[in-house]
Amino acid sequence: VNGVWVGVHRDPAHLVGTVQNLRRRGLISHEVSLVRDIRDREFKVFTDAGRVCRPLFVIDNDPRSSNRGNLVLTKEHVQKLELDRENWATTEPDVREEADMGWQGLVKEGVVEYVDAEEEETIM
Repeated sequence: VNGVWVGVHRDPAHLVGTVQNLRRRGLISHEVSLVRDIRDREFKVFTDAGRVCRPLFVIDNDPRSSNRGNLVLTKEHVQKLELDRENWATTEPDVREEADMGWQGLVKEGVVEYVDAEEEETIM
């Protein structure tokens, strides 16, 4: 974590997948960077400030999923975003924050995730 060695795990692929799912469900901050370096046999977790991150749409890579290889973004997400745009002018600001899907809703639902440069190199 942040360059400090923490421990050893027998099944790194499972560990990485579990931690990624926790981040996509919002249980771990979207600002945490997860890097699996297969060549060096390391799983790096970065939580420190100052890393430049960019948003990317998530692809479903679950082998059990019927949506495998496609975007996690669905028509329902797009419809919610369109509804947000239609209701923007007529909705009270307090109600708008709770009702809006918006960008934060996409991040919260695991449709979009932030990736820093080091994670981007090992993401595929």
